[in-house]
Amino acid sequence: MRLTSNSFSDGQEIPGEFAFCIVDPEHHVCLGANRNPHLAWSDVPAGTRSFAVICHDPDVPSKGDDVNQEGRTVPASLPRVDFFHWLLVDLPPTLNVIRAGEFSDDVTPRGKSGPHAAHGARQGINDYTGWFAGDNDMRGDYYGFDGPCPPWNDEIVHHYHFTVFALDVARLGIEGKFTGQQVRTAIQGHVLAQATLVGTYTLNPALSG
Repeated sequence: MRLTSNSFSDGQEIPGEFAFCIVDPEHHVCLGANRNPHLAWSDVPAGTRSFAVICHDPDVPSKGDDVNQEGRTVPASLPRVDFFHWLLVDLPPTLNVIRAGEFSDDVTPRGKSGPHAAHGARQGINDYTGWFAGDNDMRGDYYGFDGPCPPWNDEIVHHYHFTVFALDVARLGIEGKFTGQQVRTAIQGHVLAQATLVGTYTLNPALSG
């Protein structure tokens, strides 16, 4: 399989249009347009019955003590963990493109609705669900796509992996408010092919440009 995007090139920076947050010189960050990027795939294997999409960031700090704290930085040496930004399953086998902004075109406080989505697909809850759990104005179930918002004081640039999986099942065997790890577990043994596109993003002015 081959995966491409008109929104960003593999290994290059993701434009702020597709981010949850963008740089704000006065307040470090402000909300971005939060549009999902364009994705297109080809060379699909015979026998494909559905597609799944996972977007994750493997560079998220494993501890939040220094995150977005004035006068401190998140050290590059800190162990990192996965943060899931998008879980999309049950896309029909006839589909080979997702338009920019088709599944997300703004920041929705308390999260977008789900799990049902366009094309008869379903979306899981991304990890902003846990991130905002203690915020009275933002907490909720964050279904679908929500873009990059790495710590503005992180010493490293974050990498966002968009992966499309061709599956041999028409409907993935998960229900309800499913998570990234549940999708990873459910697709095991059903992946005919996969393709990944990686974009970078930072909110640290010392690393940008």
